[in-house]
Amino acid sequence: QPSNLIWYAIYTKPRFEKKVELVLTQAGYEVFLPLISTIKQWSDRKKKVKVPIIPSYVFVRIDEKYLFDLFQFNGVVGILKYLKKPAVVKDYEIENLKIICQHPDVIESKKLADYKPGTPIQITHGPLTGLYGECVEVKGKQRLLVCVKNLGLEFVLNVPLSYIEVVKNNEPLNPQNGN
Repeated sequence: QPSNLIWYAIYTKPRFEKKVELVLTQAGYEVFLPLISTIKQWSDRKKKVKVPIIPSYVFVRIDEKYLFDLFQFNGVVGILKYLKKPAVVKDYEIENLKIICQHPDVIESKKLADYKPGTPIQITHGPLTGLYGECVEVKGKQRLLVCVKNLGLEFVLNVPLSYIEVVKNNEPLNPQNGN
């Protein structure tokens, strides 16, 4: 029953994210590993590689009653918990991560602690349509820094003001129709 399938964050051994993604996918699970391309420098060469944006985590969509079956797979060492229960990852948080993975160039390396919390927003235009976050700083007259939070991690994005709508009642807008 698809209605029982919920996203959870699975903790892996260090550098086991891709292996865990592979074995869980082969076992028939719906798995998401957020990766971005980066340039790695070695002493003799540079190489473009895909690295996890959240080290040691993969996301699995599964019925909660089967969650602990995942421990049979090599590399799975834990489940992200909140108040001693497996932490549910909302669908829109997974969608946010997918969008960020497609556009890593907009991630700006600033810490949320540098800003005061602001207005909840959703990006309604452009390549980042659908992202839900919070305004953290006005950049000039035309751009905002927007914080997108996922699983305790924060991504600060530099977004044109015209691409953003205020979210009322802290509910994400429907990106298809803007409401």
